[in-house]
Amino acid sequence: MGGASAERDVSLASGLRIVAALRARGHTVTALDPATELLSDVELDELRARNVGTEPPSLEALAGLNEGGRLRDDLIAMREIRDADVVFLALHGGQGEDGTIQALLDMAGVRYTGSGHLASALAMDKDLSKVLFRAAGVQTADWLMAPQPAALVEQSLGLPVVVKPSKQGSTVGLSIVRDMVHLSAAVAEAFQYDDEVMIERFIAGRELTVGVLGDDALPVGEIKPLKEIYDYECKYTAGMAIEEFPADLSLSVTNKLQEQSLRAFRALKLSGYARVDFRLDARGECFCLEANTLPGMTVLSLIPQGAAAAGIGFEELCERIVQLAIG
Repeated sequence: MGGASAERDVSLASGLRIVAALRARGHTVTALDPATELLSDVELDELRARNVGTEPPSLEALAGLNEGGRLRDDLIAMREIRDADVVFLALHGGQGEDGTIQALLDMAGVRYTGSGHLASALAMDKDLSKVLFRAAGVQTADWLMAPQPAALVEQSLGLPVVVKPSKQGSTVGLSIVRDMVHLSAAVAEAFQYDDEVMIERFIAGRELTVGVLGDDALPVGEIKPLKEIYDYECKYTAGMAIEEFPADLSLSVTNKLQEQSLRAFRALKLSGYARVDFRLDARGECFCLEANTLPGMTVLSLIPQGAAAAGIGFEELCERIVQLAIG
């Protein structure tokens, strides 16, 4: 939990809930922030008193963690890692979700939750994900990779467009551009968070999400943010979005979204669990935005809500994720 990505605070909030849930199920749980140190119960209590906040940590704050935010050099040598039956990954973004820590754990021969290193890397890279989605018959919006001439962007994608870091989550660095005069500024903002930036056709419509647990698609959820974008503030501030599980959809649309989520899951070679996000336009066409291999597990997060709609409480959800890693 924690780490050094822009989603650090969300990861800490996820980790706190997971620690409590697994201890309630009788597991012995050690909390580790791979950017800093082992977390004592006193430190966990101090973290519980904090909120995620309305904005991600500053780039300066993240750069100060462990010499620029790299994972600890001694991570896989730590006794707590090597002696663990399972490492539960509650990291979001950065080296916790891009396959880096998964590859290290593979080298150490330690089981961990979620997808393997290759699948994690594929899902984190939105450009590669979309290529694989289309090859698997999963509909996704047209896109270009920056930099591109404004005239080409407007001709190929139209307006508005979404500009976002290719390997980032929680809408960090994301902008909607409605006038090409703002394109270069939006691209520059996104480049602060990643070395690759995507320019994607904006799909007007409903925001939907489907959790996948093992081989099963969970009930479809709909997100209704109070702002135009379901951004960092809306995701992690109570009252800033309405989430409905199950979503008010026809059976045919529900089945299509669940089928597309499983296709996306398999196209990226994911395992364990994930969350797949969609837009549904006015014609009833669904467009896959991305797959999250380590989705949030906070009080306001979506996959716990989808699981609850299927009759799976949070403690049981965490237990199932652990058992999938062991199995």
